[in-house]
Amino acid sequence: MKSEIEGLVKQLESQNPTPDPTVNLEKVGGCWKLVYSTITSLVSRRTKLGLRDFISLGDFYQNIDIAKGKAVNVIKFDVRGLNLFNGRLTIVASFKKASKSLMNVFRKNYDILLGIFNPDGWLEITYVDDTMRIGRDDKGNIFVLERSEENLI
Repeated sequence: MKSEIEGLVKQLESQNPTPDPTVNLEKVGGCWKLVYSTITSLVSRRTKLGLRDFISLGDFYQNIDIAKGKAVNVIKFDVRGLNLFNGRLTIVASFKKASKSLMNVFRKNYDILLGIFNPDGWLEITYVDDTMRIGRDDKGNIFVLERSEENLI
């Protein structure tokens, strides 16, 4: 199933209607809901206190404010057995766009640059249209998001 989804993602990326999303940032801005990811650390890693046994993670959202250069990531959760106890974890990150040539240099020399600059990580938007966004991070993870009307801020 995972390889089928990744194959479909590659097909979509090859048909990207917005070849350079950083030039068309208005397509990237707004609220997005995560619908698929290859990242496993969010669901498989246990905390030292065993909180995964009690906390159930819900939807993941990302609200991108182009004007402020901020991405607000929201993870909804609830505590199993306590229907009245739920909440959300909000993480605010700043971003700046990198030129295509800079990204190519960075990709080719990632290990060397990592040692020099020690970046927090990067995400390349590989597909975006009016309703869907696909990205790949520096660790090779794929993220598929759909546009959402959720008001998180």
